[in-house]
Amino acid sequence: MTIRVLLADDQALLRSAFRVLVDSEPDMEVVGEASDGAEAARLAAERRADVVLMDIRMPGTDGLAATRLISADPALAQVRVVILTTFEVDDYVVQSLRAGASGFLGKGSEPEELLNAIRVAAGGEALLSPAATKGLIARFLAQGDDGRDPARSDRLGTLTVREREVLVQVAGGHSNDEIAERLEVSPLTVKTHVNRAMAKLGARDRAQLVVIAYESGLVRPRAD
Repeated sequence: MTIRVLLADDQALLRSAFRVLVDSEPDMEVVGEASDGAEAARLAAERRADVVLMDIRMPGTDGLAATRLISADPALAQVRVVILTTFEVDDYVVQSLRAGASGFLGKGSEPEELLNAIRVAAGGEALLSPAATKGLIARFLAQGDDGRDPARSDRLGTLTVREREVLVQVAGGHSNDEIAERLEVSPLTVKTHVNRAMAKLGARDRAQLVVIAYESGLVRPRAD
């Protein structure tokens, strides 16, 4: 199965470089290019993209607004947005994850990291490195109680005890295999709990589960 990739960046040179890299892989292809967020949202639907590599700062409709447009469209529920940014973690990226992005990647990443990011996002996993997860925790810590959403807390009541345990592990940036080892269950069991938690909490993917875990207060950020 070929992963259909849409490139959204206002710099033509960067788009060209990304296109060459992506098109060199046998399991993926570039299906379109956009120079602003509005065009990215439109092409995501027209070209049936699986993954959108989205520059976070673009003139006009920026990456944040475009991510919201894509996430709000039920017809684009399977589209995964990976935010490209100069800085690995900033407030804008946190907002993008809340808006529905599957993760983010620094523009200084190695080519193999970018290709892996596309595959990870297409597979429905969260693209959150340990460093990025720590950065997100730091942002929530800085926000204090202002970042918490009472509505999210109420929805936690629909989760089973085991689903809560798994959600805590997901918020820590752990993979299914790591969670399985920690909880002494099979990776398939973990995947089932993750999927059920996503369905109950209305999360598009694991990245949003991380955000929900902190916004709801289920996991408390620690300064260390």
